[in-house]
Amino acid sequence: MAEAENPMSRHPILDALIQRSSTPPRLMGDVAPSRAEIDQMLTAAVTAPDHGAVRPWRFHIIEGDARMKLGDLFAASLLDRERFAPSAAIDKEKNRPLRAPLIIAVCAKVDPSRAPKVPVVEQIVAAAGAMEHLVLAAQAMGYGAIVLTGRNAHSGKVRAAFGLDSEDELLGFVYIGKSDEPAPVKPRPDAADFTSEWTG
Repeated sequence: MAEAENPMSRHPILDALIQRSSTPPRLMGDVAPSRAEIDQMLTAAVTAPDHGAVRPWRFHIIEGDARMKLGDLFAASLLDRERFAPSAAIDKEKNRPLRAPLIIAVCAKVDPSRAPKVPVVEQIVAAAGAMEHLVLAAQAMGYGAIVLTGRNAHSGKVRAAFGLDSEDELLGFVYIGKSDEPAPVKPRPDAADFTSEWTG
């Protein structure tokens, strides 16, 4: 009789989760996913757990010349914060979106009327889960991906450009592009350090 295979010995989904690593935009080239590939990534994203089927996730595809418009928006946001920002800082903001061929802004468009049955925080968590699914899908398809936020994700000017209300959240900008180099591997935490057995 053949020896039973250990179910933990080979599992592509588990491998993808454990091996997930963010790819810095500096390692991304000019090759972007096709629209069919983007659609497949988003199909994976919307399978995230979603209490009450609120479907709070919103995805904004930014590619081509739209990246320059996003850069102008980032620069305007900087000038809102720092009226006399140096030109080098302004140029840096303008160039941020040009570091990857594709950016997908992920937002949580929440419905406060669904609370308290579905609290707003649970809706935001659902959208964050969708963003992680998006990253994993991109990497499974051979692309580098990273979630970036910074001050621009919290800027009133930027949030308004994506149609967000005060209770909504701009969760992050997912930069995606083909990389010829492997993503740098960071030291992994030991899950045991954050785990306890609750007994009441």
